[in-house]
Amino acid sequence: VQLVESGGGLVQTGGSLRLSCVVSEVAFEDYAIAWFRQAPGKEREGVLCFVNDAGRTYSADSVKGRFTIFSDNAKNTVYLQMNSLKFEDTDVYYCAVAEAEVLLNCLRWEYSSWGQGTQVTVSS
Repeated sequence: VQLVESGGGLVQTGGSLRLSCVVSEVAFEDYAIAWFRQAPGKEREGVLCFVNDAGRTYSADSVKGRFTIFSDNAKNTVYLQMNSLKFEDTDVYYCAVAEAEVLLNCLRWEYSSWGQGTQVTVSS
């Protein structure tokens, strides 16, 4: 699996950004694609995930109502739409792929493939 993120940048508080993750060669029949974020010295945080067969998503409480995840299958791309950005959303954002598991919360699945990350900086 190859994942390539893009779309990061500098934005003011309250602004919006859309991140893209081009996904290729997923070997799993059922899987999830998720967005995580992490800053130096901080724990990695799961943001949103999307399960391909069920079409369901799971969101971290910190981004509910502000961030959404959606896909364009024709472009093999998963997007993270981020609205009402806050200073604390500043992080490196990564997309990742996991084979389907039983847990309902796909953010807790074992993610085996990762992109290189894209920096999002929100100015206060």
